[in-house]
Amino acid sequence: MSTGGSGHGADTASVCDTPATTGGEGPNNGPSALRVLVIDLGGTSATLWMTGVAAPRSIPTGPGFTPDQLVWSVSQTAADWSYERISFGYPGAVRDGAIGREPHNLGIGWRSYDFAAAFGLPLRLINDAAMQALGCYRGGRLLYLGFGTGMGSAMVIEGVVQPMHLSSLPYRSKLTFGDHLANRGLEQMGLGAWRRAATAAVRVLSAALEPDDVVLGGGNARLLDDLPPGTRLAPDNDAFIGGYRLWAGADAEV
Repeated sequence: MSTGGSGHGADTASVCDTPATTGGEGPNNGPSALRVLVIDLGGTSATLWMTGVAAPRSIPTGPGFTPDQLVWSVSQTAADWSYERISFGYPGAVRDGAIGREPHNLGIGWRSYDFAAAFGLPLRLINDAAMQALGCYRGGRLLYLGFGTGMGSAMVIEGVVQPMHLSSLPYRSKLTFGDHLANRGLEQMGLGAWRRAATAAVRVLSAALEPDDVVLGGGNARLLDDLPPGTRLAPDNDAFIGGYRLWAGADAEV
C-alpha cells in the first residue's frame, strides 16, 4: 500500500516534523524545491495540482470510474509535469495509509489498490476533507466542515490531522448531519432552509468540539449569504496546500 498518509476515525497523522524541502529556496522556487503532485478525487471530477504550476487540471470521474482509470488519466493529464512525490485525497475512510471502504459514487477496486506501486513514486493517502483541513490550518485547534455532494469533516489539533465522520451523527428528525447538509438536504429543503440548518449545525458542532478556528469548505459553503459567527471560508486551493503540507509540514507556505 501507499506510504504515510492519514487515518480515519481514531487514526491520526502528525505533519509537524516532516522535512520541508530538500534545499533552501522555498517550495515554489529553484531546482531544489519539493515538487508534489496533489490529487483531490471526487465523485464527478478529480483535480490535480503541482508545486509551481499556476492552474490546476481536472479529470472527469463518475460512477464506474476505477483506480486504473485514475492512474492512466493522471499520467496523461500531467504528462508535462515533473514531480517526485504524490499526495492523494480520497473521498472516504482512510486508515493506516489504506482505503477503508469502497466509494459510493465511483467504481470498485479502490480498497486493495497499490497506488504507490502504480504511480512508481512515494505517495501519501489521506481522507479528502482532512487534506483540505490541513490546507486551511493556521495553528491551534481547527475544525473543517465541507458542504458538497457529501459532508466532509476533520480537525487539525496542534499540527495533528484528525479525520472525522460527523456526517453520520444523528441530528434532527431521525436524520443525520449529512442528510441535512449534503446536496440531498439542499435539494429537499431549498436554499433558505438549508442555510438555516447549516448555520445551526455549525453552532452545535463548534460548541461540542471547542475549536479555535472554524473553516467552511466545499462548493456549497459559498451559498451561505451570511457566514456563521466565528467562521471563515476555505481558500480555493486548500486541497493543494494540504497535499503539499503532507510532505512539507503543517506550517509550510506554498
